[in-house]
Amino acid sequence: MALGFAIGVFGVLILFHAAYSTIQYRGLLKITEEEFSGPPFNVVIELSLGLVLCMWAALTVPGKFLSIHPDSEENRIVSLPANLDFMIFNHRGKVFPVEMDLKLKQ
Repeated sequence: MALGFAIGVFGVLILFHAAYSTIQYRGLLKITEEEFSGPPFNVVIELSLGLVLCMWAALTVPGKFLSIHPDSEENRIVSLPANLDFMIFNHRGKVFPVEMDLKLKQ
């Protein structure tokens, strides 16, 4: 995990360097009175490398993806919290009919 975090920080540093290089390049073009047509090729390479490193770090640093079991009781949304003090029943949903004959597909 520490390696992935270090690679992510390195990717962000590369992205900052690419931004700084583009700002310097635009300043140089203003001095020479040329028009900006796009960033130099080395900046595009830096952006691509920084993007790949940041994406790799974002996928590896959080940890292992866990599967979601639909039959588990822990994943039920319909279970109510133990503290019912913060439940609000006076909302716009009261204009709808109370009885709705909706059935879930199983």
